[in-house]
Amino acid sequence: MQIRSALPSDEAAWLRLWQGYCVSCGVSLAPEVSQRTWKRILDPDSAVMCIVAEVDGQVYGFANCVVHENTWEAQPVCHLEDLFVLPSARGHGIGAALIEWLRNAMRAEGWAQLYWTAPPDDTAARALYDRFAQADGFVRYVVRPAAANPA
Repeated sequence: MQIRSALPSDEAAWLRLWQGYCVSCGVSLAPEVSQRTWKRILDPDSAVMCIVAEVDGQVYGFANCVVHENTWEAQPVCHLEDLFVLPSARGHGIGAALIEWLRNAMRAEGWAQLYWTAPPDDTAARALYDRFAQADGFVRYVVRPAAANPA
């Protein structure tokens, strides 16, 4: 297994995996959102990055991340936004290898932390994540422009 940065030639494989990831999350994104995400992944000036897991020339998983500044740290932090492994390839250490690659990058790049969120009921993903860190108990809130005023 090779973990590496996504390359322009990975577009079709990434898109296939990305679509599977979106389905697993129960979201439907407009094609232009996916196209823009891929363009940002390839843009060296973008904070968005992607690593892929390749076995025998085939990409089986990816991790999309955003490296950003943080008000609680002097160094940048890395938010692992999306982690996906093909269902047929799960249980072979691909997800763990992607996270381990990011942990090594954290040390090499001087990030203060690597963090992510997970649905509380995704026991398979959380079993993997618990091998690296314990959940910190934070709850995520999302406000959209069209959200009603709760007052």
